[in-house]
Amino acid sequence: MYRKMLSPAAAKVFSLLLLFISSWEICSVKSTVTYDRKGLIINGQRRILFSGSIHYPRSTPEMWPDLLKKAKDGGLDIVDTYVFWNGHEPTRGKFYFEGRYDLVRFIKLAQQAGLYVTLRIGPYACAEWNFGAFPAWLKFIPGMEFRIDNQPFELEMQKWVTKIVDMLKAEKLFETQGGPIILSQIENEFELVEWNLGDRARVYGQWAAHMAIGLNITVPWIMCKQANAPDPIIDTCNDFYCDWFSPNKDYKPKMWTENWTAWVQQFGTPPLYRPHEDLAYSVLKFIQTGGSMNNYYMYHGGTNFDRTNGAFVATSYDYDGVIDEYGLPSEPKWGHLSELHKVIKTCEPTILNSEPTVIPLGPHQEARVFNPPTGGCVAFLSNHDPNLPVNLTFWNLQYELPPWSISVLPDCRTAVYNSAIVTARKTEKKMIPFQGALQNWESYSEGTSSSDSSKTFVKYGLTEHLFLTRDTTDYLWYTTEVFIDPSEGFLYNGQDPLLNIMSAGHGLNVYVNDQLQGLHHGSLETPQVTFSKKVKLRGGVNKISLQSVAVGLPNIGTQFEKWNLGVLGPVTLSGLNEGTRDLAKQNWTYKIGLEGEDLGLPFTGGNSSVQWVQGPTLAKNWPGTWYKTTFDAPEGNDPLALDMRTMSKGLIWVNGHGVGRYWSASIAYGNCSPHPCYYGGFMNNQKCLSGCGKPSQIWYHVPRSWLKPTGNLLVVFEEWGGDPTGISLLRRTI
Repeated sequence: MYRKMLSPAAAKVFSLLLLFISSWEICSVKSTVTYDRKGLIINGQRRILFSGSIHYPRSTPEMWPDLLKKAKDGGLDIVDTYVFWNGHEPTRGKFYFEGRYDLVRFIKLAQQAGLYVTLRIGPYACAEWNFGAFPAWLKFIPGMEFRIDNQPFELEMQKWVTKIVDMLKAEKLFETQGGPIILSQIENEFELVEWNLGDRARVYGQWAAHMAIGLNITVPWIMCKQANAPDPIIDTCNDFYCDWFSPNKDYKPKMWTENWTAWVQQFGTPPLYRPHEDLAYSVLKFIQTGGSMNNYYMYHGGTNFDRTNGAFVATSYDYDGVIDEYGLPSEPKWGHLSELHKVIKTCEPTILNSEPTVIPLGPHQEARVFNPPTGGCVAFLSNHDPNLPVNLTFWNLQYELPPWSISVLPDCRTAVYNSAIVTARKTEKKMIPFQGALQNWESYSEGTSSSDSSKTFVKYGLTEHLFLTRDTTDYLWYTTEVFIDPSEGFLYNGQDPLLNIMSAGHGLNVYVNDQLQGLHHGSLETPQVTFSKKVKLRGGVNKISLQSVAVGLPNIGTQFEKWNLGVLGPVTLSGLNEGTRDLAKQNWTYKIGLEGEDLGLPFTGGNSSVQWVQGPTLAKNWPGTWYKTTFDAPEGNDPLALDMRTMSKGLIWVNGHGVGRYWSASIAYGNCSPHPCYYGGFMNNQKCLSGCGKPSQIWYHVPRSWLKPTGNLLVVFEEWGGDPTGISLLRRTI
């Protein structure tokens, strides 16, 4: 057969033409993310998806690649994160998307790791995050009411959500643009708000849903714990167990946005744990009852750096996650779940293409068999008895199941995985101190309040804490004067007068004539603070200084705009001959923040005007004291932490980076009695006894990427009094 040969030049042109046609054909294939009742359908393929929450600001950009790789290696398909409004817009109209808040970089790294992304825009996050991720300035917009049919709130909320969506569209990060984002969430756990606030909340909830739909992101929207989510938004489940859950329409998939790996730790409680056997059991029970997407909250919890923790929430956000706070796999939890993911992936086509046949095998036992006409057979054998093992006969074969467990049979014959039988290796993590790493401490006393007129101002009466600080600092000073005429007897029956103070919370440190009278604090359940004590006054002018202290802003509840902090009264002196004097009805001098903050001590250690002392004159166990030292970065790559058990309460910085709040004394001691384990389908009487009688947290994560080879500056502000010479630098190792 005759065949005309092309010249080399023509052949090259022809090859380029073929390449162009091929590329055009590939690019013309439209990416899609849709769903039916069996699950998400990504580019035509229905999937069972495993997801894990990793919040980008709770780790550092240098940690992200390794965390995402471990997630992928652990069998995850998706990484899930909230978007934190107050971190990105700390001042109204001024945005920040750098460092730990580089959202675009985090999403692109997830894609490079081979992961999809669920983006929970909110803008309310909860997440045990400061103010639920709302910026503090939002509260002070005239007419503002949070999360309700309120024009000022809806205007700001829509502006923020639109900004995020437009930014991600511009970066082509939605899956239909070639990016990794396959799901996006609007609002968060809103049903409780609707239940509490009624019709105006329901109107807002529906408005938020339709506003989101109108942004045309081309991937599905979800609303967690929102049974009235309008079409096409998918309502999802958050709980320890979600096998019971059904979406509000039978053509929507059954999805689990938060499978809690444990529970949040507060200052005042011990760490809480969830057994990996129970976590695996919950996942298998969910999948065998039609679940198609499971998200672990948290897969990696991380750290509440700076002052990002919610009210009384500990700085550690480890959450007993699959990867620990420091970025190390929690074994055997990581390995046990990795094996589960692999087994389910081998069964995925069979499960998704059939409905299960339920076969009772006992009072608490059953089999669920998936056997589609196209071939294949998968069985789940379940023993829901929390106490007793059983021997089952299924299709003429014998199987032994431990209590509270599910076995997976990918061929309906061979049990290859059981949720209660752990074969993954168990590792022990240790905190090993670097001897002599922290020495040569220096101290600087803060004082009770500043007399610098440029930093103070006078107002009549008492003013709410957050209204003045705008959450730029934890601290606000209230100072007033009490004049006692020395020519008159002023004490009733010769008794010292009684000073009574009521504060809305969270902490209150009281000084009279620069002498400490008491250090007081509230708790998460009762944030208010009451001070009542007889105090010694002198004839003439007496100074009363009240230091109001925030310990994070509330992150859950309703009507955020109505929550208050600080000394709002009454403040009275009783037992005087004149009767009771109302101190709220006089002038008060206010000082926002600490003198050391104004001097830049957290970031530079101060300048030549700051008189640090050391050696024998080093202040120890003295309230309101700054400490600093320098240290060299230890060799190796192990994660690092500070042991703060010899200190009481305050803040830590390393090279200007906020390690976070520490609290090792008083309320920070673990009280186990009200904190049972989550196990066996309910909160039973088994207690999580680990950590009882010890500080809630003594180790504080210091990321390696914050350090220089030498001369690293460590600064601590101690609020109550402690001994810095007992602070040690540790490495976390397996």
